[in-house]
Amino acid sequence: MNARKVIVIGGGPAGLMAAGQAAEAGAETFLLEKMKRTGLKLCITGKGRCNITNIAEVSDFISHFGKTGPFLRQVFARFFNGELMAFFNGLGLQLVTERGGRVFPASGKAPDVHRALLKWCKRAGVRIVHSAAASNLLTRHGRIAGVISQGREIACDAVVLAAGGASYPATGSTGDGYRLAESTGHTIVPVRQALVPLETAGDEARRMNGLNLRNVNTRMLIDGRKKREHFGEVVFTDYGVSGPSILTLSSEAVDSLNDGRRVAFSIDLKPALDEKKLDLRLQRDIAAQGTRPVGSLLRGLMPREMVPVCLDGTHIPEVRPVCTISAKERRRLRTWLKDFRLEVTGCRPFAEAIITAGGIDTREIDPRTMESRKTKGLYLAGEMIDIQADTGGYNLQAAFSTGWLAGRSAAKQS
Repeated sequence: MNARKVIVIGGGPAGLMAAGQAAEAGAETFLLEKMKRTGLKLCITGKGRCNITNIAEVSDFISHFGKTGPFLRQVFARFFNGELMAFFNGLGLQLVTERGGRVFPASGKAPDVHRALLKWCKRAGVRIVHSAAASNLLTRHGRIAGVISQGREIACDAVVLAAGGASYPATGSTGDGYRLAESTGHTIVPVRQALVPLETAGDEARRMNGLNLRNVNTRMLIDGRKKREHFGEVVFTDYGVSGPSILTLSSEAVDSLNDGRRVAFSIDLKPALDEKKLDLRLQRDIAAQGTRPVGSLLRGLMPREMVPVCLDGTHIPEVRPVCTISAKERRRLRTWLKDFRLEVTGCRPFAEAIITAGGIDTREIDPRTMESRKTKGLYLAGEMIDIQADTGGYNLQAAFSTGWLAGRSAAKQS
């Protein structure tokens, strides 16, 4: 019996994993990559370090994906973080586990992950065709019959569609896969930016451009009510805010803005001190500083870049002696330190988003095989599915796991 012919569309993490697995399972496997090289986005992920996965338990892991997370339960039952780490170790790639259970290549270089995958695929017999965008999927009697690429028809038994999302379009993720999936009857949940920097009103952020606040607590307010919070880093930019805490909260912020709701961040600059302890600290500092100017007091409480913004926000003149600060002014300062507000007005474009939210509706995919419930022989994997998590290695694990299952399933006779 002739080997099944499998075409994988997309050479990102999900596509490379799918292609290698299909080839190892005995299928004649072709990988079509629209760019001149595979793995362009993989090579820049995790700020160039590639956060491959996280060692969290499966229930905790899935909780990071929100409402579509349960779809991954059966996928992770087949191939999860332990198997992924063993897989890369088997390819000779050493890994390290860092704070928060995040797993990286020991070299700290994302291209090393790509090279290991590429070498493995070629060794398994995958034929990689570059600069080969897939323009259409061919179907016959409700099942996959082939792919049109570079103006010619390529017959096959199965297709793994792993064309990526819409973020970082310069790497090839331009949303082509959504159109291909729609052509076979799939529903596309509205696509929007996720893990994306946010734009804010006013000029406060611009005035503090480049400042990185560590160990602060950021509360997200939706229509004035606290929705979520995150402890960690916030980075100010010339347009607004970024950094791990902001990226973690950004997906819900974007969805809320799209729904016409008001979004703001409340940053607690002194999370280790409650209101009473902070007030006692301020009283001690005021007593100790005496006739020194207010600016001197503030430089002992916050980074120097924040001082002018604080002075404007509290309406306390910088040159006044510290000892003249009234109880009312001290209360304003205490409130500002515990509740520095920024109104969110929008998000940055897809070119600056780490991942894409939305995509192919998970209800239209069989989680036991990753096969389409709309078209036999079509398998779906990676970021183009409506599964997205916050930062920490969760999204790449989902890409590798869905790719692993899709590739192995596609190689089987069905």
